[in-house]
Amino acid sequence: MTKELDGKRVAILATNGFEESELFSPKEALEKAGAKVDVIGLEHGTIKGWKDGNWSKEIAVDHTVEKAMADDYDALMLPGGVINPDRLRRSAEAVEFVRGFFRSHKPVAAICHGPQLLIEADAVRNRRVTSFISIKTDLMNAGAMWQDAEVVVDHGLVTSRSPKDLPAFNAKMVEEIAEGAHVSSGV
Repeated sequence: MTKELDGKRVAILATNGFEESELFSPKEALEKAGAKVDVIGLEHGTIKGWKDGNWSKEIAVDHTVEKAMADDYDALMLPGGVINPDRLRRSAEAVEFVRGFFRSHKPVAAICHGPQLLIEADAVRNRRVTSFISIKTDLMNAGAMWQDAEVVVDHGLVTSRSPKDLPAFNAKMVEEIAEGAHVSSGV
């Protein structure tokens, strides 16, 4: 029996400080749907999550962002956490990796603080998005049309507010990745 995402490769871009549930839950949903998922990080080895104000589970990095190419993947997923996107957006390689998905109109999913990386990649202008409330103004200042909803989809860009939205986020992410590339006015 085939699954929705059989044959699809998805990159999860993360570094130390990712919100634990916002990486592990989407990864599990993607793999359950049949996708091959790679964790892309800033360095080799493992990265450590964050949960309830403390460091938590680690996960192995499959490839570094300096070697990874958007062309090798069908979609991108960006977990949140306060620390994770702030570190990633300071990496020129990470920002360029994200831009590659938008240039190819491939699905991108970002949750909670994850859209901060989309701001740095100039990928939210004239796009409908949601996020954790504390970055609403940052997204609007970058030209996004922010909405308070559990999941917002705009031409293959899937965004959600927080871990409580993970069921809706995961379902929409899988759906958009199954659909493939989307025509968009984005980057």
